[in-house]
Formats: sequence, C-alpha cells, structure tokens
Amino acid sequence: MTTTTDPIRAREQRTGWLLLAPAALILLAIYAYPIGRAFVLSFFTENLGTGLEPVFSGVDNYVRMALDGRFWLSIWNSTIFTVVSLILELILGMAFALILDQAFRGRGIVRTIAILPWALPTAIIALAWRWIFNDQYGVWNDMLVNWFHILENPVNWLGNPTWAMICVIAADVWKTTSFVSILLLAGLQSISQDLYEAHSIDGATPWQSFRQITLPLLMPQILIASLFRFAQAFGIFDLPQVMTGGGPGGATEMVSLYIYATVMNYLDFGYGAALVVITFLVLVAVVALSTFFLSKVRNATGVQ
Repeated sequence: MTTTTDPIRAREQRTGWLLLAPAALILLAIYAYPIGRAFVLSFFTENLGTGLEPVFSGVDNYVRMALDGRFWLSIWNSTIFTVVSLILELILGMAFALILDQAFRGRGIVRTIAILPWALPTAIIALAWRWIFNDQYGVWNDMLVNWFHILENPVNWLGNPTWAMICVIAADVWKTTSFVSILLLAGLQSISQDLYEAHSIDGATPWQSFRQITLPLLMPQILIASLFRFAQAFGIFDLPQVMTGGGPGGATEMVSLYIYATVMNYLDFGYGAALVVITFLVLVAVVALSTFFLSKVRNATGVQ
C-alpha cells in the first residue's frame, strides 16, 4: 500500500544520489583507468622473459593462478585474518560502544582516547607490536617470563607460523576495534531511550533489551562496520609487511603481499595484474552482497 511518505522518501533518495554524484564521478575517474588497465594487462605476459614487453597470452595467467599454491595460501591467510579479526573487533567494539554510551564523568575524554589507536599510522603501530613480540627484548616475553613466571624461556612469537598469525591479528584488533566502536556508538545514540524504558516497565531484563531492541536496530551499523572492515582487512598490506614480511614460511603472507612480491620483486606484471583483477572481483562481490543484505535489513527494521 502506497503512503504519503513514499514520494517524500523517493525524493530524498534522489537528492542523496544527486549530492553523491560528483564524488562518485571523481572516484570513478581515479579508479576506472588503473582497474581497466589491470584487466587488459591480465591477458598478456609481461615479465623479464619477454623483455618487459607485453605478449598476448589469453587466459594463461588465470590458468596459472588456478594452479598456484602460493596464491591459494595467500587467499587462505587473508580469509583467516579477515574473519577472525572481524569477529573479535565486532564483539569488542560492541562492548566498548555500550560502555562509552553510558553517562559518566570524563566520558568525552575517554571517547577521544578510545579513537587514538585508529588515528595512529599503521606502520608505526606495526613497528611497536614487532618490538613487543620480539623474542630477545620484547615486552611480552619479559612479562610472561620475569613478571608472571608463566614461561621459563622466551618464545619466538613471530618466528612460529601459528603464533605469527595470532600476533598480527592481535595488533590489527588493537588498532581497529576503536573504529568499529565509534561506528556502533553512533548507532546506539540514535536509539530512543523511551524504548528501553517501556521495555523495562514490561519486565524485560537488560539482556532481553539488548537482544530485542539494541541488536535489531543496530544491525545496519553492524553491517556497515563489517563491510568497511572486511574491505580493509582483506586487502591489508602495511601491518603484516612491517611485522613479519609475510613470514615465517608464508604463514602471514596476505594476498596483497603476494601481489606486491609478484609485481615489484619478480617484475611479473601480467600475472600480477591477473591477481589484482581476481582480488578486486572478490571484494566487489562481497560489497554487492553486503549492500543487498543491508537494504533488506533496513527495510525489515524500518531504519533508514
């Protein structure tokens, strides 16, 4: 059934798209050429074997990619890193957002401090965490060995494949949880307190209010935060590059690091372009599905 608010909402949406159009055109102009060039170059072989001259090879680069174990390992590493860090950041970000949403003395200062990890340069953060996990003079080993006496000898955290991935994830969670918490905090502040008061009068517990009011109304912000963090985490480069360089044994080599090594170290531009195209298509597919799901959630919850 059509209501009188539908034409108003449609007009607001058209106005929104009109205001976004200049920025969208600028982004299209900036990204369209390199993406298009990478797509074309992916059908050529251009490396030291061809004298860095492009030679048409059809889908050979994509066939090579399908048989490339190192590529699939980098995809697996990126997936593990993205999924684990995203889950932890959403859980911790929600907890911090709920705390920062409460009224207490000094809340403004605490909110400012909370965003500092996200504001600091990633490369500097990576250097700090590499020092923290250093097996010879790192703070983490010093605490576990000399302070709490949990370990007898220092552990080479960044030299073990499993622990290296855990350390990189920990550093990323520490840095980006504040970003997620700020996004969720903005959503929390848009929820009317009258809903919670009416719910409590009906005898609902705080957990029931969180599950029945907060989560449904906050779902659009959760999806937006997840979308941002997925795109950033799956394409992460600087943090693992500085902390581990992709090691040990490729255990923390993300797909972005593999693309960098292929293009910059091996000068294999055609194959590197094919890697870029596939990674780009994966991100576009996830963004498209997330956007579709976000529109469904907004329609279901009535949140615009």
